[in-house]
Amino acid sequence: MGTRILSVANDVPKPMINICGKPILQRQIENLKACGLTDITLVIGHLGNVISDFFGDGSEFGVNISYFVEDHPLGTAGALFKMPQLTDDFLLLCGDTIIDVDFNRFIAFHRERKAWASLVAHPNGHPFDSSLLVTEILPPAQPGGLPVGTGRVVRWITKEEERSYYKNRVNAGIEIISPQLLRETMKTFVPRHPETPDKIDLDRDVLKPNIQSGRIFAYDTPEYIKDVGTPDRFYEAENDIKSEKVHARNLSNPQKAIFIDRDGTLNTTDGFLTQPEQMQLIEGVPEAVKMINKSGYLAIVITNQPVIARGECTFEQLNLIHEKMEMELGLHGAFVDAIYYCPHHTDRGFEGERVEYKINCDCRKPKAGLFLRAAKDFNIDLSQSYMIGDSNRDVRAGDNAGVKASILIEQNKPNGLLRAVESIIGN
Repeated sequence: MGTRILSVANDVPKPMINICGKPILQRQIENLKACGLTDITLVIGHLGNVISDFFGDGSEFGVNISYFVEDHPLGTAGALFKMPQLTDDFLLLCGDTIIDVDFNRFIAFHRERKAWASLVAHPNGHPFDSSLLVTEILPPAQPGGLPVGTGRVVRWITKEEERSYYKNRVNAGIEIISPQLLRETMKTFVPRHPETPDKIDLDRDVLKPNIQSGRIFAYDTPEYIKDVGTPDRFYEAENDIKSEKVHARNLSNPQKAIFIDRDGTLNTTDGFLTQPEQMQLIEGVPEAVKMINKSGYLAIVITNQPVIARGECTFEQLNLIHEKMEMELGLHGAFVDAIYYCPHHTDRGFEGERVEYKINCDCRKPKAGLFLRAAKDFNIDLSQSYMIGDSNRDVRAGDNAGVKASILIEQNKPNGLLRAVESIIGN
């Protein structure tokens, strides 16, 4: 019913709030149509006639629209169990979110994993009051390789739950769902809720209970997804539409990134980090990363981590170190879009070293392997991107990757990253 955004509009349902000349829902439908998704069912309730009167059968907008009318609230998933047309996997959206997503990438991810449900996940500037998805950590698929992420969800952390360190992977409220998931849910839901058998919550009653199946996956993306349920977020999204940032973030478009070294650039260093408690951000780093987030560039960390090959740190420990970093950034409203690291090191003779990672790889800076992997994952135009680091190795790596410019800053320098980012954004 949009009680938090009444100051923006109080006479229409939230999906019909006009932003830059179009209702939010119309922008979503245009995004779907651009990806070839034209068969749409709108679940309507409060002031639903405003929606159906505007869109009709969808022909004016180049799509086919049907309606399911809730005569009483069914929760965020109840309608799904009353719609006989849901016989194949379907995409589910919340109608009050500003999005611009390459859904075809998302669909391919879902099909490759034969998932019961695939959930869009993304970093945002307020992970501490958002639900977070935790995915499994897998060792490299082959000796000398890089860690492989399947995206399989192993835990769902609500904003009310106590948490220590965490990856900024927020549930975005966009899902592809298989009818099999609905069937599995009904086997247990109705016996447990005989008093309200048709009021079903998507997160609490459908998705979370089925994580144990191993068939729920998270699809990470840096694309534009913003809940505009509050006035502040509405006006921020309005500015992002006007600046064309919203559509630019769609991964069908070439992206530009600012690649950032970790040790000595993001965090203080006096030797290698092996425990999360050692992760301390340098002064000015949150402000610098937040500036990147608002600029339209992706913020991507590229780091050598020979502590793995040297046997001084496990993949699980390294993951905790990165979770501490993401948590600290999130507390300041900043986030990184991705972290790429090289676990290799050619030098031998360390106690407890892992010989399978003692190789001459193509990902250890100054080689460009991690940049190329990021470019493939996020459709990054390296020639329009930058590298910032505290060593000549970082500069050479950026140059080898073909970035527009590589910037060298002083190790552990307060506000060093901030000044470098300002020089880029200012240009």
